[in-house]
Amino acid sequence: MKALIFGISGQDGSYLAQLLLKNRYEVIGVSRDAQSKLFEGLNYLGIRQDILIRSAALNDFRSVLQVIDDIRPDEIYNLSGQSSVGLSFELPIETIESITLGTINILEAIRFLKRPVKIYNACSSECFGDVGDSVADEQTSFRPKSPYALAKAAAYWATANYREAYSIFTCSGILFNHESPLRKSRFVTQKIVRAACRIAHGSDERLYLGNIDIVRDWGWAPEYVEAMYLMLQHKSPDDYIIATGKSYSLTEFVDSAFKYFNLDWRDYVKRKDTLLRPSEILNSRSNPKKAREILKWQAKSDMHTVVAMMIEQNLKTDFKNSDA
Repeated sequence: MKALIFGISGQDGSYLAQLLLKNRYEVIGVSRDAQSKLFEGLNYLGIRQDILIRSAALNDFRSVLQVIDDIRPDEIYNLSGQSSVGLSFELPIETIESITLGTINILEAIRFLKRPVKIYNACSSECFGDVGDSVADEQTSFRPKSPYALAKAAAYWATANYREAYSIFTCSGILFNHESPLRKSRFVTQKIVRAACRIAHGSDERLYLGNIDIVRDWGWAPEYVEAMYLMLQHKSPDDYIIATGKSYSLTEFVDSAFKYFNLDWRDYVKRKDTLLRPSEILNSRSNPKKAREILKWQAKSDMHTVVAMMIEQNLKTDFKNSDA
């Protein structure tokens, strides 16, 4: 089996490549500039040498068509595009183009080539917006509150449309927050973990955060890529929520990180209004029952376990400077 991963340089792309290699796949990754990318995640996992990297621009249809025609994959995993919700407010055009146009280019290339390729599309829980005290399932309406969520919602519906209109095997995974040591420092979870590690080792810094009352469902990224793989192994294409089903506030996440070192987070964390987003999802809650019943997939790690594993991995590396 041959898999083509758009977005292989990111957290999910790296862990997915590792999983597919274990399952004896030939894995080909796509990057805008394969020569200049460092592929920190693949190097971190020790698999860079096992993967062929091709250059292609996802917003250029001809480029996408050519790489798919050359590789002739059995499966395509579309994990590419600008991935930061916060950054999407600063880069709305790039975010929408990289996610929405990129997804349509992949779908249109498969329609044009008329090949029996299975496609996974990375959707996001951000599409649901604020669910309040209710929980989101696959029937919950989208109410995006950021350019990132808007782009992901459009890509979701494009994927569903090509499945229905052209009988292409396409699936969207609606993933809730999932973390790992491969998270970049601009993501708040990694920012918290690394700050806690530094403070525990003598730093006199303060950790500045925005709204810590937000509620999220946090899982472990290596488990979530297993769900992506299982979607394309199922006999029929469909869309699934991938989550733990348990939500916690960011305050609880911070508390868990500092408690690992027997520290009280209130002594080190300060609020900074400039870190607040123009619009924010206060409550994000999930119901992953469908994935559990149909794919037989269930998250094993809750938020507290995720925090501990991130800290332990950071302590094994140079957590002060590393951004792998």
